[in-house]
Amino acid sequence: MDAHHVVAAMGAFCVAWTNNFVLNKFWTFNKHELSAVRQGARYLAVSLVALGINLILLELLVRAGLPEVPSQAIAIAAVMPVNFLLNRRWSFR
Repeated sequence: MDAHHVVAAMGAFCVAWTNNFVLNKFWTFNKHELSAVRQGARYLAVSLVALGINLILLELLVRAGLPEVPSQAIAIAAVMPVNFLLNRRWSFR
């Protein structure tokens, strides 16, 4: 089955988001004060902000002449602490 890369990327984001939300809610942060729907909405907002920052960094690095895969690795490493802190302070407080 051939899927357009944008559709495939959206599907991958949804699967990754669901998996990461469940793991963060029940393992990393183990916080249950807010409802799962409210935490999920906050987690989605943080994930979309992180995705946006990641895409901006990726584009800047690629335009600067770095290859795509190392650029993505650098962008992920740069965004990871921001993502964690936002989730710790807001999504799973």
